[in-house]
Amino acid sequence: MTNLKISSAQFENKSGDKEYNLSVIEKLSEEAAHKGSHVIAFHECSITGYTFARKLNREQMLDIAEFIPKGKSIQKLKEIAGKFNITILAGLFEKDEHDNLFKAYVCVDKNGLMAKYRKLHPFINPHLSPGQEYCIFNIHGWKCGILICYDNNIIENVRATRLLGADIIFMPHVTMCTPSSRPGAGFVDAQLWKNREADPTSLRLEFDGMKGRDWLMKWLPARAYDNGIYVIFSNPIGMDDDQLKNGCSMIIDPFGDVLAECRSFEDSFTTALITSEKLFQAGGYRYIKARRPDLYRDIIGREHQPDQKVIWLHPEND
Repeated sequence: MTNLKISSAQFENKSGDKEYNLSVIEKLSEEAAHKGSHVIAFHECSITGYTFARKLNREQMLDIAEFIPKGKSIQKLKEIAGKFNITILAGLFEKDEHDNLFKAYVCVDKNGLMAKYRKLHPFINPHLSPGQEYCIFNIHGWKCGILICYDNNIIENVRATRLLGADIIFMPHVTMCTPSSRPGAGFVDAQLWKNREADPTSLRLEFDGMKGRDWLMKWLPARAYDNGIYVIFSNPIGMDDDQLKNGCSMIIDPFGDVLAECRSFEDSFTTALITSEKLFQAGGYRYIKARRPDLYRDIIGREHQPDQKVIWLHPEND
């Protein structure tokens, strides 16, 4: 595997405005390519917008969703990738020929669609169907996987993707700054975003505290460390519908160390060099080799009924 320069981006998307969102994706992809990046990754539903979808009925969801790979957005990504010779990962709502709806994330290069993944644990809209399989694909000789937002909170998904061969896992999110039973969680006042130029300190304190980055750092580096993988985390900055998001798009190495992170309030990206040596030097490589599936194969495989409830979608629990 040759060394790979990967960028993780963040931007303030507009709900339902695919033309605008794709224009930002194009702008940041061009800048990343000019700085030598081979790959750039954007957040969950970066093409369509995300949080606004909780208000849409089935027909409205079908209207904003696209067929993959025939949809206009995939064709536009292919055009952008070809123009700047860069591989692009981005998210959108997908529909199939039977009008099933999915939360999708795609990888596109100048030749077209390289990979498509459907979120295993979707929840923003009741009409979304869950994906049923993991996704492993190659970028310049590197084996990669994708897990979207909540998928990463179920640790079995990360380990399974690693065991299927992924050395890099792209983890697009729209997360942080929402209520939870976790101490310190909650929304961040949108007025702080409006006043960010005059008072960046108050906004940064909220973004970096337990509502935001401090929570993320409790678990995200552990996913990279335990599995000996590179994690490419992407998250929006600014208003996503009526919720404020804090960005923190970052790249984490197999040691669990943050190699690069977006710290701006602007539409931006951060870039890191990915090298193969760390895959074998990190503890996760040894831990995977030392596993004893005979001890826990039957425990992990026990019958279980999934129960998924997101507190901020249920006002009675706020």
